[in-house]
Amino acid sequence: MQEIEQLLDKLKNDLTNAKSLFDVEQIKIKYLGRNGLVNGLFQKIGRLSDKERKEYGQKANLAKKEISFLIRKREEEIIKNKEKQTFIDITLPGKKYSRGSLHIVSYAVEEISRIFEKLGFIRLTYPEVEWEYFAFESLNMPKGHPARDDFETFFIDAPDSPRYGRMMLSPHTSSGQVREMLRVGQPPIRMISIGKCYRPNWDTTHTPMFHQFEALCVDKNINIVNLKATIDFFAKEFFGKDRQIRLRPHHFQFTEPSFEVDISCGVCGGKGEINGNKCRICKSGWLELAGAGMVHPNVLKEGKIDPEKYTGWAFAFGLERIMMMKEGLSLDDIRVMYSGDIRFLEQF
Repeated sequence: MQEIEQLLDKLKNDLTNAKSLFDVEQIKIKYLGRNGLVNGLFQKIGRLSDKERKEYGQKANLAKKEISFLIRKREEEIIKNKEKQTFIDITLPGKKYSRGSLHIVSYAVEEISRIFEKLGFIRLTYPEVEWEYFAFESLNMPKGHPARDDFETFFIDAPDSPRYGRMMLSPHTSSGQVREMLRVGQPPIRMISIGKCYRPNWDTTHTPMFHQFEALCVDKNINIVNLKATIDFFAKEFFGKDRQIRLRPHHFQFTEPSFEVDISCGVCGGKGEINGNKCRICKSGWLELAGAGMVHPNVLKEGKIDPEKYTGWAFAFGLERIMMMKEGLSLDDIRVMYSGDIRFLEQF
């Protein structure tokens, strides 16, 4: 019995010297842990006589309860003392918590959508996993065309369709042209399609996954003047009034006539060089942004639209590439957008 009293006295002394919750926790382990002093008391019961065992056991149980109570009481005392010592100046400004933001590409998607909404265009999205027919045949690209080579397109290991051919990761948003014609039935059509595209390229101006936005307009009496005016309107709205565009004759299977759309470089200011060194983005003062042209009659036919009655134009921009040319950003490597570098993302 004297041993139990001595244990209680020792505990009280330890608790008096405890200055923090950590100290109290160590005391708790010392006395009430699996190998603690209290369990040591109970292990001695087996060595006592029957008469002593009952009284000793009762005393040991009471001691355990008192030890638990004293430890809990000391914890509460330390917490209360700590609260009294804490001073809060309510006149100080609150803590500023970090806030997330949209990715720069998401901002671009929203801005592009708002610009074309002013012209009455409807925004749509078509499949990322596409059939060969919609990506190539319907766009007047026959078998054997270079774009259908395995080095240019990510084909998927999946069963072929007797009607639509192989499956692939969509190489462009242009596959939405015929899909939209078939969906609407008859013009007028004013559509923009924004989505992910996939091609095996990797350099300062290309990534294997990228975004495109496609614009399609089909109606009576649509001509190249309408095409150029729309592109010019977009360029002024998105890039700024000082940026210039130009159209260069080109060849695309799904448009006739066809053009490449260039814009003056925003990194070098259209000069083609920076501090005497050739601009690593444009090389010449101009950057290719889009392919454009009048919709080929064969494409209209695939969409069940009479090319004798209706005409249309279409163009497709690489979304990441136009962000590189946006005023004030001065991005000189498209790959940084998907690097995951928080320092880049936090700017937006």
